[in-house]
Amino acid sequence: MVEKAPSSYHHGDLPATLVRSAMEMLDEDGDVELSLRAVARRAGVSPGAPYRHFPDRLSLLSAVAAVGYRELMADLVSRHPEPKTADDLAGLAVGYVEFALSRRGLFRVMFAEGCDRTSPDRVAAVEAIHAYLGAAVERIFETDNPPALATGLWAAVHGLAFLHVDGKLDTTSEQTIRDRVRQTVKALLSAKLV
Repeated sequence: MVEKAPSSYHHGDLPATLVRSAMEMLDEDGDVELSLRAVARRAGVSPGAPYRHFPDRLSLLSAVAAVGYRELMADLVSRHPEPKTADDLAGLAVGYVEFALSRRGLFRVMFAEGCDRTSPDRVAAVEAIHAYLGAAVERIFETDNPPALATGLWAAVHGLAFLHVDGKLDTTSEQTIRDRVRQTVKALLSAKLV
């Protein structure tokens, strides 16, 4: 059972409070099933209060995902503001997997839950990540199709993240994870067609 927030909610920015409460719940238990009722209880508001801002669970999850995408973007940019080398890309891949492992619940909401594809905040956050990765690919590679290459690289790293999150790859050592991700990305980038 999820406990109520230490102090009850009193006027202010209820949507932000609900999103923050949902994220706290995800950080405490990555397997928690978010519901509007549970998030309202956590925020200290009536069960009907969230519906004034989030008409359904999907809209709340989209708002949470948007914050997650912005946090992921900030983490990636802090590692490499303008990735220029294959080593930089490998470092971003490590950061992506580390984010997934440290924020499992949030990562699942971002990528495994349904979402409102028309949510302006969510769309803008996803587009920012796409633009960042696309610009990196254009700086680093000679390719006729940068968007396709960026998507392929993201898919590979995303797969590594979920393999780690789901326990399919060894996560007993942070260094083992970093080494595996770096080696995998470098192997993909250096492979030649026969």
